[in-house]
Amino acid sequence: MLVFEDPAFDGHVTPPGHPERVERLQAVAAGLSGLVLDRRACPPAPREEVLRCHPAGYLDRVAAAVPATGWAQLDGDTFLAPGSLEAALRAVGGACAAVDAVVTGGGAAFVAGRPPGHHAETAKAMGFCLLGTAAIAAKRALDHHGLTRVAIVDFDVHHGNGTQDLLWDEGRCLFASSHQMPLYPGTGGADERGAHGQILNLPLRGGSDGAAMRRGYEQMILPAVADWKPDLLIVSAGFDAHEADPLAGLEWEAEDFRWLAARLWEVSGGRVVSTLEGGYDLDALAASVAAYVGEMAARSD
Repeated sequence: MLVFEDPAFDGHVTPPGHPERVERLQAVAAGLSGLVLDRRACPPAPREEVLRCHPAGYLDRVAAAVPATGWAQLDGDTFLAPGSLEAALRAVGGACAAVDAVVTGGGAAFVAGRPPGHHAETAKAMGFCLLGTAAIAAKRALDHHGLTRVAIVDFDVHHGNGTQDLLWDEGRCLFASSHQMPLYPGTGGADERGAHGQILNLPLRGGSDGAAMRRGYEQMILPAVADWKPDLLIVSAGFDAHEADPLAGLEWEAEDFRWLAARLWEVSGGRVVSTLEGGYDLDALAASVAAYVGEMAARSD
């Protein structure tokens, strides 16, 4: 299994006490340390790759806001440090490189990048996110590689409003999200279906456990992905639904992420690219990544 990583992600330094911090990737590295993986660097995404989803004016505004020192604040919880834009571009570039590798060779890849991306809307940074990594990767698969059916599954505890916004009119891409509701960002109702009926939201009540998640996936998301028959499955892999996570209130355990890896592989058609989203308790993040990537590697190799 391929893993895409890069030291540039450490350049996205957030203010003290911010949950989306450099130490998250140290926890991910600990979770991956016992696995045999094909490790690759993340190239920075060229401008034209980002423009598949975001307008030029938005990208220019983010670039202009990058500070020479310290931080610039884009919204209540989204910050820029001097190295933040490069990190975001390499997260996108790593996801696109993973798409290239998996589309041509099959199997699975995991992009251990930050900042996360699934809250970034068409022209708005929010929720720790600058660029819509998963959505851009899907557009590369569709527009560069000529695939006709891509699916994205987002199991982060927060709804992927950015991915939904970026792909609302994209009839070639199924977007399916499970998330706690009500919770930030307040979107993700079951009635939000997309311009072509290709969006599927599975809201989960706070306090619900992995068994409730598994029922929802078996009844809704997994059959939808299987029926879609994707040429490629992209997974927004957020691990903040873990019971120990400080930012939400679902009660999943690490083994639930192992179950997700197994079931998503089964409906993927043999091509899966996973990109890191949330997960803010470091021990839980390490254990959950180890379970998810370990199972995906065992299935795909």
